[in-house]
Amino acid sequence: MNTQHSGTRVVLQPVTPELKKWLEAQTAKGQSRRSIFKAMLDAGWQPVSASHTMQLTDQENADFGVPAEALAALLASAQLPVALSVVPDAVPVPRPVVDSSGTMVDAGDKWVEVIQHRQDPELMVFANLLSAAECDALMREARPRLSRSLTVDTKTGGEELHVDRTSQGMFFARSENAVVQRLEARIAKLLNWPVKNGENLQVLRYPPGAQYRPHYDYFDPQEPGTPAILARGGQRVATLIMYLCEPDAGGATVFPDIDVKVAPRRGNAVFFSYGQAHPVSRTLHGGDPVEAGEKWIATKWLREREFN
Repeated sequence: MNTQHSGTRVVLQPVTPELKKWLEAQTAKGQSRRSIFKAMLDAGWQPVSASHTMQLTDQENADFGVPAEALAALLASAQLPVALSVVPDAVPVPRPVVDSSGTMVDAGDKWVEVIQHRQDPELMVFANLLSAAECDALMREARPRLSRSLTVDTKTGGEELHVDRTSQGMFFARSENAVVQRLEARIAKLLNWPVKNGENLQVLRYPPGAQYRPHYDYFDPQEPGTPAILARGGQRVATLIMYLCEPDAGGATVFPDIDVKVAPRRGNAVFFSYGQAHPVSRTLHGGDPVEAGEKWIATKWLREREFN
């Protein structure tokens, strides 16, 4: 839904059935309206969109939501900025070139099968992108270098520990070894995007109970530390998550805005792109808690320009 405000286009995110279920669940748990509102902001919603959504829901179900007359007081008490949700111009993104059958992509040293493909956002699930030997090699080299995973702090441009991310991780340097070099070349061919525009390959281990709550991978343009981050290669425009070890239970990659759940199958990968650094990209995603066993993944983020 679009509205106009002083000549600026404001996008209000749709109230999906999944979002309604989440709101109902939070209310059933006894969460306050203020805590629900704050959780939406933490997940990447702009205040205007979040407040509008809760008012819409309030019209349909009086048991929860923010009544219009209480909204101003809520914002004031939370001391949250009321910022417009301005949609940036779209930029070019990596785009795999699918063959005439619509099921295979040339990855240079092998052809890779597309087992799921959807648009808005563009999302593909690839089968057997990595061999078992490649998965094992990445885990073996990564294991002694693992430490608690950090997230990018867009307020400062640095890194920080975050309660939403409970995995262990490490980064390989570009072309650090033969396996990494081979995978970087394969990914570049698969996604039709230069090796130099990719961030260093990250390996993550999720033990039982570990998860990554829903989030966006792009850097919020409104945060003060974002310009320093973008100076290293521009915005992130796409993500490739490769599954190195599948857990015995749990650990799916979930996309709440589009009701998609990708099972973490060893050797498979999920790709999604986001040409606009905004929730309108519909790329909110997270990793469900691992219920049994371990989940290992390798993540490659793609930037607009050369990453350094």
